[in-house]
Amino acid sequence: MRFQVVFLLAILSVQVALAKRKEAHSNEQASLTAYFVDVEGGQATLLISPEGHSILIDAGWAGHDSRDADRIANAAKLAKVKRIDYFILTHYHADHMGGVRELAEKIPIGMFIDHGPDIQSTSGNQQKLLKDYAAAASTGEHVVAKPGDVLPIKGVDVIVVSSNGNVLHKALPSGGNVNTFCETTPNREPDPGENARSVGTFWHFGRFRMLDLGDLTWNKEKELMCPTDPLGKVDVFVVSHHGRETSNSPALVHDIAPRVAIMENGAGKGGDAATYNVLKTSDGLEDLWQLHYSEDGGKQHNTLAENIANLDEDNDGHYLKMVAHPDGSFTIYNSRTKETRAYRAKYSIGSYKWETR
Repeated sequence: MRFQVVFLLAILSVQVALAKRKEAHSNEQASLTAYFVDVEGGQATLLISPEGHSILIDAGWAGHDSRDADRIANAAKLAKVKRIDYFILTHYHADHMGGVRELAEKIPIGMFIDHGPDIQSTSGNQQKLLKDYAAAASTGEHVVAKPGDVLPIKGVDVIVVSSNGNVLHKALPSGGNVNTFCETTPNREPDPGENARSVGTFWHFGRFRMLDLGDLTWNKEKELMCPTDPLGKVDVFVVSHHGRETSNSPALVHDIAPRVAIMENGAGKGGDAATYNVLKTSDGLEDLWQLHYSEDGGKQHNTLAENIANLDEDNDGHYLKMVAHPDGSFTIYNSRTKETRAYRAKYSIGSYKWETR
């Protein structure tokens, strides 16, 4: 009888251990991962959804011996994905769409999402890049994004909040508050170019929230955020326009009050002192991370060295990696220092269903 009791207890112990291991594995898999790839002052952000879908926002520059396409492909290898399921082109500038053709030769791309035709560019090199993008996009599905659209990515709500000069007006469940920073944020000269047409996306995963507006400029930020903020507070803000002062207005930054800001700047591009000051005076900011030390910003306008992926211009393309969990907690990993910093959950709003437009 005693042997039977011991045997049953042993079986129960094993079952409990297996259940805990299964639960731990499930929790580990239920994450939203992002690789902020160094493309020397452009943008390339590779995200992996909880369901294993891969999403790439922009593809950096062309040329440089396929430097940017290679770095994106290496990030995909680290993420254990063999194709890009969704490619989001924020706008038609060389530092965002340049690497698409070279990347498509290395890894298949399923769906191309953009704001519709480019109406600005006339230079010969730009026309070539546009043709290269069109050729790559012809190999997959093509979707023109509109504010309010929910992208077909399982496991995470990805909502388009700006596209082709239009912005979201209907508040998300996390937003709707009166923006008190609108009156103290003056208007600037209108931007008729591609930056103001950027595809911006709001990422909602459980209690975690992230915002990426591409290179959306100052007046369009105000149009999105004023007089009421449709988004609410965010955990992670991908700093707009590589940290340029023509974006990142107080009406945006101070009202979304990011806990962490990630700046995809280059050594000599972006990371402006004015943007640094707006970020550092934002209530609730816990950390600023940068892909590069900003030569223009100087020591007083750069974040801590341990929060910078690349400290000098001659680098190996170090990246930053974010892993977010449905409870709202997340981590940031610096591939240069091999160090990871953890951030506890903060916001209480959980999952919600957002209906397209």
